[in-house]
Amino acid sequence: MRNRTMAEVVQHREPVTLTIGTTVQEACLAMHERSASAALVLEGAALRGIFTSGDALRALALGLDPARTALGQAMTRDPCCLGAGDDALDALRLMEDGGFGHVPVVCEGRPLGVVSWTDFTGQERSRRDEENELSETMR
Repeated sequence: MRNRTMAEVVQHREPVTLTIGTTVQEACLAMHERSASAALVLEGAALRGIFTSGDALRALALGLDPARTALGQAMTRDPCCLGAGDDALDALRLMEDGGFGHVPVVCEGRPLGVVSWTDFTGQERSRRDEENELSETMR
């Protein structure tokens, strides 16, 4: 079984995208409404950063006012990204080496989505289930 590409992993879900001037409070509300733990931060069409639940926690711990703090002050700037054609092994390697929980996926500079560790634990579980079904069938 081949690994899915990042484009395939993110194809069925629209990422939360926000502008650099969005407040931390607005971002948290948007993420909560979409059950997302990360949002892509854009300036025009260009990806400028990623804002995660960890960034929100850090902003609060630093005493920043979520209603007055723009994402430009609280986001992770210029994040490492994966390409649409990268596979799960590429993603896991990047996440492990960089200590990232979320990584944007881009195609020709255009953001497609975000992957997280849970995208790959689910993929591995599905693969094991398929292998177990196959071995049961072969018995």
